[in-house]
Amino acid sequence: MAVQRLHKGAQVTIGPWTERGFFYDFDMPQPLTERDLPRIRKEMQRILKKNLPFLREEVPAEEARRRIQASAAGEAYKLEILESILERDPQAPITIYHIGNPGSEEHWWDLCAGPHVTATGDIAPDALDLESVAGAYWRGDEKRPMLQRIYGTAWQTKEQLEAYRRFNEEAALRDHRRLGSELDLFSISEACGGGLVFWHPKGAMVRHLIEDFWKDIHLQHGYQLLYTPHIAKVDLWKTSGHIDFYRDSMFNQMDVDAEEYQLKPMNCPFHISIYKQGYYSYRDLPIRWAELGTVYRYERSGTMHGLFRVRGFTQDDAHIFCLPTQIEGEILGVLDLTEKLLSQFGFTDFEVNLSTRPDKFVGSQDIWEQAEQALKAALQRKGWAFQEDVGGGAFYGPKIDIKISDALGRNDANMKERPIMIHRAILGSLERFMGILIENYAGAFPLWLAPVQCRLVPVSSAVADYVDRIAADLRTAGLRVEVVSGLSVGKAIRGAETDKVPVMCVIGQREASDGTVSVRTYAGGDLGPMRADDLLSRLVAANSNKSPF
Repeated sequence: MAVQRLHKGAQVTIGPWTERGFFYDFDMPQPLTERDLPRIRKEMQRILKKNLPFLREEVPAEEARRRIQASAAGEAYKLEILESILERDPQAPITIYHIGNPGSEEHWWDLCAGPHVTATGDIAPDALDLESVAGAYWRGDEKRPMLQRIYGTAWQTKEQLEAYRRFNEEAALRDHRRLGSELDLFSISEACGGGLVFWHPKGAMVRHLIEDFWKDIHLQHGYQLLYTPHIAKVDLWKTSGHIDFYRDSMFNQMDVDAEEYQLKPMNCPFHISIYKQGYYSYRDLPIRWAELGTVYRYERSGTMHGLFRVRGFTQDDAHIFCLPTQIEGEILGVLDLTEKLLSQFGFTDFEVNLSTRPDKFVGSQDIWEQAEQALKAALQRKGWAFQEDVGGGAFYGPKIDIKISDALGRNDANMKERPIMIHRAILGSLERFMGILIENYAGAFPLWLAPVQCRLVPVSSAVADYVDRIAADLRTAGLRVEVVSGLSVGKAIRGAETDKVPVMCVIGQREASDGTVSVRTYAGGDLGPMRADDLLSRLVAANSNKSPF
């Protein structure tokens, strides 16, 4: 209402709520900028203070069409929305919501499902903010018009809005894209291709540590490791159903020797292909296979976001082939593994959803019901509270979605029978998980994950041999250490803090004579002198136990 009051000819499209606010997309006669937001917000506050009623009206489809076409701006987008509603369900109720009484000067209406508050006065004017303007294609289609998207947020009180702003300030400091550049962890080069991640040495080391931990814990839980190709013939993806259900997220095919090949968007068909190479008795089940498999999915250019949404990523995939009677126990094992794995990174607050059969699915309804009951029973045995997301399952099966909260809050009949396959990914993609970790730790990785665990700073070249012996001992013990010389002590300390190195040791002539080092930590500051062998034993213990120094 405010935008159309201030910008004649602006057309409205859609305006849904989001996790932390709302947005609305407009087709504007002139592009909006951030400078336009205060004026729009002021007009919104004026409307709120009028305490205008929200009125719901249900109308026949033809009447809704007539009103849209008769509106001053034409509202072609609203007409398209109306037609799409009727295409899905010709008998769907068509509702219009009015702000203010029809016919009055202070009146505006929109095609909307609702519901709404009773009046504009129910919204606190000083707890409302408009945050940013962005471009967005209509219907997410880059062949359609580019719209202007205004992001906003609204709270019950001014104090809540201020708390939200402080949260955003902290989130900006933890933004993994900024920290990834500052700490030299990774880069994404548009010259090489959007959504493709380049891991620099420090970021590659963190990823290597996560991968090794992932492999070790899976081997301990009875999994076997697999490696599979990056492409396969298109026929495989037709058989799996991905061409029918997932085509929009797949890259175009490539011609290889007059046959069509496809970059893999999923690892599942490859694991099934391996399973089909053998013959397994029921006595062999369950079989647990796991892979850190790199997949490729098409994302529109406007949707990619740092490590959180990319076109090539490595997924921690696993598939468990089991008997129907084993589903519940295997799911419980997956939940236990999930808790053990995520808790090592400090994530213990889980939001759990059970997503059930969607409208379009493959397989028999009996198997779906059996799988859904097994998932539910496993969650109940685990003692985790969960919500049901009716119809939210994948086309091939129901699923348990686990969101973690980070620091800012996330009998043998000798016949062939088809086993049940459980597909699970705990970390999701390594890229996205790395982005979460960077923001959760604000770039200050715990000792066991830090790319550089200890930095040694010699005060002068006179102690170089002593420093080199300490560095050699630390490296022999499997620790990641670097020596930085030629800097003043103050500059070296500031550099270690900027790089978020967990442990730093300043070593001068006194320390060399006493067999000590002067220790500082990123978390605790100056710890004073410590014997070099004590430093080694404490670092080794903290690293092996994945505990603080």
